[in-house]
Amino acid sequence: MKVLLPKKGKLFVITAPSGTGKTTIIDIIRKKVEEIGYSISHTTRPPRRGEVNGVHFCFVAREDFEKMIEAHEFVEWAIVYDHLYGTPVSSVDSTLSSGKDLLLDLDIQGAQEIKKQFPEATLIFILPPSLEILHERLKRRSAQDDTNIALRMEKAVEGIKKCRDYDFLIINDDLNQAAREVEAIIVAQRARTEGRFPLVQEIFHV
Repeated sequence: MKVLLPKKGKLFVITAPSGTGKTTIIDIIRKKVEEIGYSISHTTRPPRRGEVNGVHFCFVAREDFEKMIEAHEFVEWAIVYDHLYGTPVSSVDSTLSSGKDLLLDLDIQGAQEIKKQFPEATLIFILPPSLEILHERLKRRSAQDDTNIALRMEKAVEGIKKCRDYDFLIINDDLNQAAREVEAIIVAQRARTEGRFPLVQEIFHV
């Protein structure tokens, strides 16, 4: 009988322009998909209304974040709208080594860094139906002023130009359909040969 190799979890990265519905889709996936972890990013920005420390983000002072950078405690980190965001090494390593899949919510810079360190990671880019619709969604956010909206639209256009570097593209015209497509990608990636063959070896002795 051949030895069953230890299973390592799969890494999924989701990126989307602000206002595309990424956070809602991730919340749906976390509720529907079994055995998938979620890495809570650290950030120096203040909490938004309804956000809970340790649930949505780990909110830390800039000084503490910079100390974590110096201690190499982030697998990736980036500056987004003058605030620092980072993915802790401990969260990624512990989840993947336990055999559990991990979902990351990252911008393009962070996704590119993850792909360098984890070439097997699956990158998913969520797109709005159009720039016009994205603009309307941003306007409906009461906290967004015109300058902020213009900045986010500019960043969205820059990001969409790089979406071809991702493994999968999903257009969020219908929230539930977009979530189903993300779920289908996760299910399909879990069934890939390299992940399932050790189990086949154990069961069928091949």
